[in-house]
Amino acid sequence: MHQNKNQNTTQSLHIPVLLTQVLQYLNPQPGESYLDLTAGYGGHASAILDITQNYASSVLVDRDENAIRELHSRFNAPGVNAEVELRSEDFLTATRSLTQTDKTFDLILADLGVSSPHLNETSRGFAINSNGPLDMRMDQRQELTAAILVNTYSEIAIANILSTYGQEPKARQIARTIIAHRPITTTEQLAALAARAWPGHSRVHPATRTFQALRIAVNDELGLLTEALPLWLRLLNPGGRIVVISFHSLEDRLVKQALSEAAGERYDAELTLLTKRPAVADLTETAINPRARSAKLRAAVKK
Repeated sequence: MHQNKNQNTTQSLHIPVLLTQVLQYLNPQPGESYLDLTAGYGGHASAILDITQNYASSVLVDRDENAIRELHSRFNAPGVNAEVELRSEDFLTATRSLTQTDKTFDLILADLGVSSPHLNETSRGFAINSNGPLDMRMDQRQELTAAILVNTYSEIAIANILSTYGQEPKARQIARTIIAHRPITTTEQLAALAARAWPGHSRVHPATRTFQALRIAVNDELGLLTEALPLWLRLLNPGGRIVVISFHSLEDRLVKQALSEAAGERYDAELTLLTKRPAVADLTETAINPRARSAKLRAAVKK
């Protein structure tokens, strides 16, 4: 049995979303190889590798150095017979690299959400409700931060980001407010400025769409996903299963389109869809993990 060092600590940091559905659609079997493109703190990976027991042929990817350190302590601790390969890079870079090798996989998972430690760690600058620096980088080695974006981009550029990536109806108004109050250095400042466009009370924080849009722009989330999706299918073995979890409609649309285009009734279709509609969390899971409310899972099997 593989050692899961720090398992309790890790699970307290991050609850893997839609775990039951991930196991249902990936249907891992002993001996199968596994590629986790957004391994995070290892919640999904632990459950899957406990079944496959094929550590030597599995690869875990994450661009966050804190996550890589946690994965190393969890899966590659001293005394483990077969270490999992860890790649400290974004999923597109890792995917491109893997396509240049002879590696292919029976199971591929991409959980596109921001992990709880990102949201809970004030210094990372993702959270609306705690005051931290305007950062929002998943990979802290990159130069572009949310602070650079809001303090140097033009009003039109900021408005376009808020409209395109956040689907924010008041993008121009918020962008104008941002320009008028620069420099902006903290998440608290930005959240307050975005909230001015939406007076009154609502269940969802009025800056939510603004923060989502900036995070997507800083990390080029949609650009990476668009390029990576067709490459993931090349890395999948015949009979292999792929599961992708998205957290907003822009991502889900890209995933749905890519999987649907590769599936279908035509003779040369690569995939068979396992989910005609996305799988979502039940009330029990959302009560424990509110982040799961917006999660959508799509799955397919390669012919």
